[in-house]
Amino acid sequence: MSRPTRGVRLGPTDVRAERRPDGAVVLRSPHALGPYPAKLTERLEHWAARSPDRVLFAQRSNGSWRRLTYGEARDKAKRIAAALLARGLSAERPLVVLSGNDIEHALLHLGAMYAGIPYAPVSPAYSLLSTDFAKLRAIFQLLTPGLVFSADPIQYQKAIEAVAGGIEVIRALPEAEPGRAVDEAHARVGPDTIAKFLFTSGSTGQPKAVINTQRMWCSNQQMIATMFAFFAEEPPVLVDWAPWHHTAAGNHDFGLVIYNGGSYYIDEGKPLPGAIEATVRNLREIAPTWYFNVPKGYEALLPYLRSDSQLRKNFFSRLRLLWFAGAGIAQHVYDEIRRLAQETCGEAIPFLTGLGSTETAPYTMGRMWETGDASNMGVPPPGVEMKLVPLEGKYEARVRGPHITPGYWRQPELTARAFDEEGYYRLGDSFAFADPNDPGKGLLFRGRISEDFKLATGTWVHVGALRAAFIEHFAPHVRDVVIAGDRRSEPAALIFVAEKADPRIFLERLKSFAAKSTGSSNCIRRAILLEEPPSLDAGEMTDKGSINQRAVLERRAALVEELYRDPPGDKVLCA
Repeated sequence: MSRPTRGVRLGPTDVRAERRPDGAVVLRSPHALGPYPAKLTERLEHWAARSPDRVLFAQRSNGSWRRLTYGEARDKAKRIAAALLARGLSAERPLVVLSGNDIEHALLHLGAMYAGIPYAPVSPAYSLLSTDFAKLRAIFQLLTPGLVFSADPIQYQKAIEAVAGGIEVIRALPEAEPGRAVDEAHARVGPDTIAKFLFTSGSTGQPKAVINTQRMWCSNQQMIATMFAFFAEEPPVLVDWAPWHHTAAGNHDFGLVIYNGGSYYIDEGKPLPGAIEATVRNLREIAPTWYFNVPKGYEALLPYLRSDSQLRKNFFSRLRLLWFAGAGIAQHVYDEIRRLAQETCGEAIPFLTGLGSTETAPYTMGRMWETGDASNMGVPPPGVEMKLVPLEGKYEARVRGPHITPGYWRQPELTARAFDEEGYYRLGDSFAFADPNDPGKGLLFRGRISEDFKLATGTWVHVGALRAAFIEHFAPHVRDVVIAGDRRSEPAALIFVAEKADPRIFLERLKSFAAKSTGSSNCIRRAILLEEPPSLDAGEMTDKGSINQRAVLERRAALVEELYRDPPGDKVLCA
């Protein structure tokens, strides 16, 4: 396999495979995971002593960048810890943050860690986009918070009034003079201390509070530091919009900056029309050395990279590595980003990926080499055991290691169902070997297990691969697609369009897609173009933009019936 250029030093990717008589395969790295601290604040203390004037966080304010150094962050966090301790907060009465990413949010998080008090960042969408506040109410009932922070209580007023009755709500950072109480509380923080509660998207019901311990976070950061070995020579610089209430940014990115002494430029943009422009402006000014985005983010950025030479030049100028995660990336987007990097720099920039979940802190496997297949998620790093259980021609992935959650807060039944008899966490994703004879070539993502279904003939439809192929074939006109067909004669599609286009274009693409199918499980001959976007309140979409297939099919059951009606109605595109 080819290795990245630009002198990027990465970690070991060799694995050992244990093949069991029942067909299961267990993958492990032959390399031991190195030592890691008992708590993440040890790394903050380290960098505050070694490089106190280095920028830790920066945020645009009135046209310029407001910066917070490591030394300032440590001192401020201790003052906040003192004020939080005075309020008697604990795991039973945690801190809840109703705000997006900003410096105050970061300081509250650090202060809570010094005090050993769990904090829970809650998706702003549950407050600002929801109309019934059902998910927010369920979160408050589950957590029983003792303090709520909202940087903008006017904006969040309706949500606060709906769910936070009787709870203290503050908008300014609480501070007090740190003394012995803070030092003693910080000394009590250890590997089993709960650092935070992170909520899953709630794609199968109400959000679940995933317990994130210091052991989870610190061991996972050591795995990341092992695989991105060049961080030891060059602390990372990030320009990052991804929300901290998700594990990708809140654990992975927030953590890797502090762990490795890097700098985090908070990007107020988003991969949406009218918001991506802020990201473009920031990337014209700040050149990242390590860049993360979700696939939809790269799609939104791509037109600007094509047309804006100043943006391209600055963005790629000192970039060592591109990283995507959170969903499968369209192959054409992956290929064009790589091409633009090559044309701009005259050399390849690694465009790598990995996979994990909120329950795995999140990094649990990664592809640390270039490949022509964007669905290759790589192999587990040192410290992770991955058990692959045969399932309908592919494998269900289960993982074990120090980075795995102990469970869901106050929901023991859900916790018990999440683990198998050997203590492996059921990841819920399916994979196939890129090369069955060489596990080191990586694992190909084959979709969420819960999305697959059987046709009336008994043939399995593997939705992940079919969905990816459909989106690729219809690019750039399709934002997302939901595959119907459970116990039907053939699969069909509900299409969320990315841009207005002549229905004849979709019909021609549908005909050509059906023509190249190899069997009933991947032949789609009927589709409906959806005018209404996916609904957050109805659970059709998560707040990071992922589509919940089950919720869409249930809410739009009438359209599903229309897809299969004979003769087909006017709404149905029929190849």
